[in-house]
Amino acid sequence: MSKRRNMLYVGGLDSLVNEEVLHAAFIPFGELKSVQVVKDFIANKSRGFGFVEYDLDDDASDAIDNMDGSELFGKVIRCSIAKPPSTQVQPGQAVWSAEEWIQNSLKENENINIIDDNDDIKLDSLIPK
Repeated sequence: MSKRRNMLYVGGLDSLVNEEVLHAAFIPFGELKSVQVVKDFIANKSRGFGFVEYDLDDDASDAIDNMDGSELFGKVIRCSIAKPPSTQVQPGQAVWSAEEWIQNSLKENENINIIDDNDDIKLDSLIPK
C-alpha cells in the first residue's frame, strides 16, 4: 500500500485555532478535501494539532514547503505528511474489535476491578481518571 501524500499533520497549533482558521491558512495552496483540529473529548479543547487533506499530492507538498515553520496565531507550526495510525483497523471496523487494541487495553486496565461484591458493574469504574 502506498503512503498517502495528500494528508498533512499540522502541529503546534494555538488553542484558538479551529477548522475555519486552519482552512483559511491552507487553502492558498490548493483544493482541500478535509480539515480537522483534534480536540480532547472530555475538555472539548484543542489538543494542539490537526490534519489537512488536499485533493492533490503536489498541493500538499507546496503547503509543507510554505507552512512548515511558519507562524499561526503567534505560534510556530509544524507541517509534514501524516503518518498512518499505529493500529491498523479496517474501514468500517470499530477500533475495539482490533485484537491489538483489545490486548493493550487489557494490559493497561488489568488492575481495575469493575464488578462489585454483588456481581454488579461499578459505574464509577467506567469513568476515565
